[in-house]
Amino acid sequence: MRNMNIETVAKACNGRIMGDERLLDGIRSVEVCGVVTDNRQIQKDYVFIPIPGSRVDGHDFIPKAIEDGALFTLSERELGDVAFAYVLVEDSKQALKDIAAYYRSQLDIPVIGVIGSVGKTGTKEMIASVLSQTMKVYKTQGNFNNEIGLPLTLLSVREEHEALVAEMGISEFGEMHRLGEIAKPDIVVMTIIGQVHLETLKDRDGVLKAKTEVFDHLAKDAVVILNTDDDKLATIKDIPGARIIEFGTKNQTIRADGIKTLGIDGLEARIHVGAEEWAVAIPLPGEHIIYHALAACAVGITLNVPMRNIIDGIEHSKTIAGRTNFIHASNGITIIDDCYNASPLSMKAGVSLLSRAEGRRIAVLGDMGELGKDEKALHYEVGSYLATLPIDDLYTAGKLSAEIGRAVLESESTCRVHKYETRDAMIADLVCSVKPDTCILVKASHFMEFSKVVEELKANFGQVEQAS
Repeated sequence: MRNMNIETVAKACNGRIMGDERLLDGIRSVEVCGVVTDNRQIQKDYVFIPIPGSRVDGHDFIPKAIEDGALFTLSERELGDVAFAYVLVEDSKQALKDIAAYYRSQLDIPVIGVIGSVGKTGTKEMIASVLSQTMKVYKTQGNFNNEIGLPLTLLSVREEHEALVAEMGISEFGEMHRLGEIAKPDIVVMTIIGQVHLETLKDRDGVLKAKTEVFDHLAKDAVVILNTDDDKLATIKDIPGARIIEFGTKNQTIRADGIKTLGIDGLEARIHVGAEEWAVAIPLPGEHIIYHALAACAVGITLNVPMRNIIDGIEHSKTIAGRTNFIHASNGITIIDDCYNASPLSMKAGVSLLSRAEGRRIAVLGDMGELGKDEKALHYEVGSYLATLPIDDLYTAGKLSAEIGRAVLESESTCRVHKYETRDAMIADLVCSVKPDTCILVKASHFMEFSKVVEELKANFGQVEQAS
């Protein structure tokens, strides 16, 4: 990590270097090789940043981190007479952010920030696929998109990387302002403004206000790429110091038409860039995937990736576990693993996708979190939408998702409704009901832990291959 040693780290986070002077003389010029907050990830010459938590305090693992090869550690308290070096700081979380901001200031590669209520991960993956056609790309791993995850993502960039694609996720006002201050993105992609985190953000106008806080900390001559099919994003007309590129399915600079869905096998479309037109076949299902492709196209064009490479990147994009990930099991059984998170918009997209599958169709839905005072009505709205689709069975677990079932029961739908109070009770009946040639959608907010539903289905029916 360029220009990262104990002295530059201490200066970046306004910390005080502690330890025996003879020991410090031996490490002052040693380059830091990595930064982690989990001591189990320590490698030689890494820095350990202990984060105090409600259940576990990272400071308890400092001795183990040093034993496993940490060059030094940070600490919020004086550690006494110890045989290792450390940097004393007031707040470990803030120190992590300060160190990441310092490291970001040294990076001379484009930083692409992906922001939105829905579709961040899919868009991030497709952008990375496009850019990887011509350059070495680092991208957000897992759900590392918050005030701890984003700094760790930045600190994972190495000399060989030529671009960073980083998710930026928030749940409250002020958070995106802080993330922007750390990342200072050269390119911002905004996917959609949906009904998420309404407990804190109140409504979609609040979501828009919170997401656009990033504009306060853009890099010089930044580019902001907007899905202006979204009515809220379409209101953004001017961003001081930045150029706007619009994409969508209407009259935008980068647009798509001729969209033909191929069920769960993906879609075909034509992408227009100015006067040029390109045919594309995307191996990922769902009409919303076209927006991922258009965003990736816009980023590729901004970074001078040839259009043929952009199309290749789109056509070779893949999904990841928990994000509309198709798992092919035995006897023609397909599991759509989309259980990482859920909002009303993404839940509707999920059941719409399921409705295009062949054979029997089962929706396994759980509660959606952080929807505020209208949470029951928003669940009922999902159920009303599901009732219009050819879904054979609905399984729900949780008090809120019971509203989805209630809406279906109060409609004229022939969908059979199976409601349960707990996830585990539902799993037992679900597994017994699955027959050959069935497609099963599993979707809920992360706190419902519906990944256990997916694992149980895989354990009972076997994973033959994972769609790519």
